[in-house]
Amino acid sequence: MQPNPNLENAEALSAEEVLSVILRADPESRACVTCSFQAEDMIVLRMLKARLPEVPVLFLDTGYHFRETYQYRDRMAKEWALNLTNVLPKNTVEQQESLLGILNRTDPTQCCQLRKVEPLIEALGHFEIWFTGLRREQSPTRKNLKKVEQHRLPSGKTLLKVSPLADWTWAQVWEYTGANGLSYLPQYDEGYASIGCQPCTAIPDDPNNPRSGRWSGKKLECGIHTFSERAE
Repeated sequence: MQPNPNLENAEALSAEEVLSVILRADPESRACVTCSFQAEDMIVLRMLKARLPEVPVLFLDTGYHFRETYQYRDRMAKEWALNLTNVLPKNTVEQQESLLGILNRTDPTQCCQLRKVEPLIEALGHFEIWFTGLRREQSPTRKNLKKVEQHRLPSGKTLLKVSPLADWTWAQVWEYTGANGLSYLPQYDEGYASIGCQPCTAIPDDPNNPRSGRWSGKKLECGIHTFSERAE
């Protein structure tokens, strides 16, 4: 992507404006959006599809997701005619557990590395722009998140990572969801606030930290948003 002075002012732009500026800056760049089908991702996806109807939607299919997540994914893929790619790890759940045991219990960091990080690294190599539904409020590890960042992959390739909802609050997420009649994962109604793989997801202990329900509080990130290096 060519340098664009408008991107320097991205923090002052609304989510819709960020998307428009990014896509206008270099319309030939290949863009994708990672989507776990959580509420934030669905908002970004809705905004993005209005501009790029065929945008590739990358879902990290770890094999450990809630049954409800898979059902919702399949329903929304059909209703929204998504250009969905289920990004798969090298081994199936059965193969991994046969080789290494149940890593989500013994070494969740390695499990995330094998089932999320490595597949995503490979998938992102085909794109120049990566849209996400990340928000600063989600976790202390995301408090310095910018709406637009240059990131360098382990391969050395640099791509633009765009998080248009970076400054949104949880209240804004649900206000938008309700105002636009968006359906959402049923786990939210049960008290879950951050929804990932079923073995590593619980209702959060700390209402001020929605990701405190992940990995039994032992960590806050799976690694897919920390493996790349921010390129200043």
